Amino acid sequence: MRTRLLMGLQEALEAIINTLEPRPLGTEEVRLEEALGRVLAEDVEAPIDVPGFRRALMDGYAVRAQDTFGASVEEPARLKLVGRVEMGQAATVSVGPGECVEVSTGSMLPEGADAVVRLEDTVLHGQDVLVFEPAVPGQNVMEAGVDIKAGELVLRAGDFLTPQKLGVVSALGLRTVRVFRRPRVAVISTGVELVRPGEPLGPGKIYDINWLTVQLAVKAAGGEPFFLGTARDDSAELADLMAEGLEKADLVVATGASSVGSSDVVRDALSRLGAQVVVDGIRVKPGKPTVVAKAGGKPIFCLPGHPTSALITFTVFVEPVLARMSGLKGLTRPVLRARLASRIIPDTGRHNFVPVSLSKGPDGSLLARPVLKGSGAITSLSHADGYIEVPEGTEFLPEGTEVEVKLFWPPWPIGRSDIEAHVGR
Repeated sequence: MRTRLLMGLQEALEAIINTLEPRPLGTEEVRLEEALGRVLAEDVEAPIDVPGFRRALMDGYAVRAQDTFGASVEEPARLKLVGRVEMGQAATVSVGPGECVEVSTGSMLPEGADAVVRLEDTVLHGQDVLVFEPAVPGQNVMEAGVDIKAGELVLRAGDFLTPQKLGVVSALGLRTVRVFRRPRVAVISTGVELVRPGEPLGPGKIYDINWLTVQLAVKAAGGEPFFLGTARDDSAELADLMAEGLEKADLVVATGASSVGSSDVVRDALSRLGAQVVVDGIRVKPGKPTVVAKAGGKPIFCLPGHPTSALITFTVFVEPVLARMSGLKGLTRPVLRARLASRIIPDTGRHNFVPVSLSKGPDGSLLARPVLKGSGAITSLSHADGYIEVPEGTEFLPEGTEVEVKLFWPPWPIGRSDIEAHVGR
């Protein structure tokens, strides 16, 4: 059995990014209601002022501020009511000296008015309005373009489109946006023991988990997954599925083909494809047997089959590539500070990713409890809220140690890519 020199974590990450050179895959135009979670492919400049007219910020009366100077409860200003402007209607009436017009919040300010007095600071007296508080120019008025000016840069290429950002685009009157195409990801499970949920479970068989969790992880990272099927521990069969994935997708993820017992299967399959192996084993736990390759200019990730191992290695190694292919600089995880509820004795020869569950301690502080049932245990996957990282060489973390917990969900987009920010660059 040949001995491999395993890469360290940082060395592996740099090799993956530098060799695979992930970048956006092209663009497409989509309707606003379909753009949530997409990455903007071009700058958005405002074609109009927002708001496009002067508007009232209060229910009350549009006035000339100078006509209210000196107004008080004892000596109110008396203004003649000459009309009303309804919400959503053009202001066809104007305000002259000693006059006012009734307005609602958001309605167009009539010509001649420069302030709005609140309804509660007035009394309607026949055809006149008594004003008890003086107004100043601009009071309760939003000027045209004060929010967004026509020609202003509103969003940048590379921005992750949230409900808030899409709301701004809608306020500009735009119906579509140009976004980076989502990378298509082919997902493969391997193992003679695997059975799809819903099918009969024979002796020695287990239901496949990774076919679903990996696809959902791809979706969360901005990709479009599809399941190719399950390969037995046979290199020719695995190579055929990988070849199909390379033809139909932008990236291939296989789970279960890189463990010690089947390590030669994945290497033989990659050899059949003429793939360039970028990473062949990493000094991490879990994830030591991870293999990363490149074929036809497309990435292939071969991850461990244990569910927790597959999820963690996907998060650490696949997500950065998917993010860049989606037009983002990267993804990160929300981080919470907590104290260890029990000690950790890591593998000192590897960078450890330790899944933990979170709970409140008696004093209300946040506790991180290691889920140490083994990466193959299903409960490790269901009970883990996130994971902590223990650097290579660390011998012991005692109970009570303050740690940073990276949550599994949800992933957060990181900024915009300065390299691939604009279409055609």
